[in-house]
Amino acid sequence: MNYDVLVLGSGPGGYVAAIRASQLGLKAAVIEKAEIGGICLNWGCIPTKALLKSASVYESMIHAENYGIKQQPIEFDFSNVVDRSRGVADKMSKGVEFLMKKNKIDVINGFGKLVAANKIAVTDDAGKVTEYEAKDIVLATGARSRQLPNLPQDGKKIIGYREALALPEFPKSMVIVGSGAIGSEFAYFYHTMGCKVTLVEFMPTIVPVEDEEVSKTLARSFKKSKMTVMVNSSVESVDTTGDICKVTIKTKKGEEIVEADIVLSAVGITANIENIGLEDVGVATDAGKVLVDEFGQTNIPGVWAIGDIVPGAALAHVASHEGIVAVEKMSGLNPTPIDKGNIPGCTYTVPEVASVGMTEKAAKEAGYDIKVGKFPFSASGKASAAGQNEGFVKLIFDAKYGELLGGHMIGYNVTEMVADLVSIRKLETTGHEIINTVYPHPTMSEAIMEAAAEAYGECIHL
Repeated sequence: MNYDVLVLGSGPGGYVAAIRASQLGLKAAVIEKAEIGGICLNWGCIPTKALLKSASVYESMIHAENYGIKQQPIEFDFSNVVDRSRGVADKMSKGVEFLMKKNKIDVINGFGKLVAANKIAVTDDAGKVTEYEAKDIVLATGARSRQLPNLPQDGKKIIGYREALALPEFPKSMVIVGSGAIGSEFAYFYHTMGCKVTLVEFMPTIVPVEDEEVSKTLARSFKKSKMTVMVNSSVESVDTTGDICKVTIKTKKGEEIVEADIVLSAVGITANIENIGLEDVGVATDAGKVLVDEFGQTNIPGVWAIGDIVPGAALAHVASHEGIVAVEKMSGLNPTPIDKGNIPGCTYTVPEVASVGMTEKAAKEAGYDIKVGKFPFSASGKASAAGQNEGFVKLIFDAKYGELLGGHMIGYNVTEMVADLVSIRKLETTGHEIINTVYPHPTMSEAIMEAAAEAYGECIHL
């Protein structure tokens, strides 16, 4: 055997799995056909947050007079904004390369394919094929932008998230199809920077996986800023023959045509499971995903799979934790499987959205007798001082035992606050225990305690 563990893919699942393997004394290597760090670090999570920060700074400067600060007219250089984003991604990628060296993990460049349960053939850029063996193999090949038949991406007029991160010129208008985290974040960025954005969502609400009150609040915020938001709508076709895209959108009132420079397809992702040897080795799949047990083990002993290619939430932090669990299990440890009901989700728009656990609707449908507490940031001293009164914290408790079933937030910095709720749920903390916890003042986080108190009729500041 060349290695104890071979990891196919170096994204947030793959490189974390390799590092954990090294920590446990295993000889590990990662196989990567592109940049170290995968899509999330190079073309997803990290560079988008850099763009969103630029938009947030620009928006704050435009409204600086609200804070008593006078200014000259504010302008932005789009190429510099993109360059900063790419620089942040490059820095993080180099950081992962350093971690590989620090942990004595070999990086094998090329396209990897399973040829046996313990063997991967890697084809490098020159076409040379080299086979590597390992006791265990972890598949972490990630995903790509989902292609729809009526939205064929050409990379120029109809684009995916990757092209949206580094457009050569700032577009005057854009239609964004899909309002999940990716679509909504790009909608906020481009709209805030001055692009005329039309956000189209097939479902009745934007960010449809979120609690309905949160979704409606974000939609109101977008519309207040003059963004066009279309729900219960679908893009039927796009005419790209002219200089401008003509987008035919089906709504409840009929069809209408919206013109835009660019159409961004943000309708989800497709797992990268093609041509990696799954069928040759007999790895079981279903509906485009690799089937695994609670530790990431496939039906083939010694072959594991994590991240976007397995069923569940396609999130970087999930992939990382799955990588750790899989490596610890193959090492003979006794890791705790991931609690898939306690995974936080974050959307980095302004206002931010963050949640964990059940929505109010889901809790009721599950048969729980619930208590709901909601505390608006309009009643928060810290939010008022920051000029960020939009949004709220909403908590759903099981009325019988006081368990926190779900937490939903929209507002300033809530993506940092949601970890508190994840820990509360992990530790099975009750509503009364939250109320009896001393939160610091003035902070945004004390809205969690206030929302819990409101659920039990004990809220002081409402």
